[in-house]
Amino acid sequence: MDNTLTTVLESPFRFLAKAIWEIQSYTLLALRAIANLFTRPIYWRELVLQMDRIGVGSLTIILLTGFFTGAVLAIQSEGALRRYGAVGMTGQLVSLTLIRELGPVLSALMIAGRIGSGIASELGSMVVSEQISAMRALGTDPTRRLVTPRVTAMVLMLPLLTIICDTVGMIGGWVIATKKLLISSNQFWSDAINTLQFSDIVGTLMKPVVFGFIIAMTGCYVGLRTEGGTEGVGRSTTQAVVTSSILIIAADFFLNNLLIYLAPMIDV
Repeated sequence: MDNTLTTVLESPFRFLAKAIWEIQSYTLLALRAIANLFTRPIYWRELVLQMDRIGVGSLTIILLTGFFTGAVLAIQSEGALRRYGAVGMTGQLVSLTLIRELGPVLSALMIAGRIGSGIASELGSMVVSEQISAMRALGTDPTRRLVTPRVTAMVLMLPLLTIICDTVGMIGGWVIATKKLLISSNQFWSDAINTLQFSDIVGTLMKPVVFGFIIAMTGCYVGLRTEGGTEGVGRSTTQAVVTSSILIIAADFFLNNLLIYLAPMIDV
């Protein structure tokens, strides 16, 4: 009985201590990655390669996600709007939903699944094969060589991918609105554009910057802490995607509240 009680009492403290240690390690790695941007050497070739991998390599999945999301939004809005005789407002609904919420979040989740997992797997494999140890032995900082280029590339490319997702999503909504709902193109685009505020544009650009940082940092952090051989690489890959997805959704909640608070000042 005493042993059981002791275990129950100790477990929360162990969990809390581990959580604090993980947050501290994550924060220190993030600070080092940022600080490396202001000192030499900067690995430009690695940065460009990562930008190509993240940006160009992810175009297909972003185009498909954006188009079908916009199309589904237009289809689903018909039933609700028709009850109030407001089918003509489809452009507003698609525009606001994509720009404010679905565009940034879905783009981030897709990239987390594709790129975040790849980063964790790649760095995890390097840890298991002792390539990271070899880099340190040769005097190369793994954080500067591996982490900073990936974080920088992600922060630069995810906003661009989000803009593409938003744009293609609007086109998907326009196709359904004009072909199925028989809304004129002029009405759809006029409503879609005029309903947007400057704070909406700020939000759709600010969110992917934060999300991109989360995806890259989480993938790098989890990958560099890989243990247990090839099985550990698999666990790290799964952990990176799950953790990134949870952090993206949590960050989206706080960013939405921040944008709602700042909107009156931004839109003045």
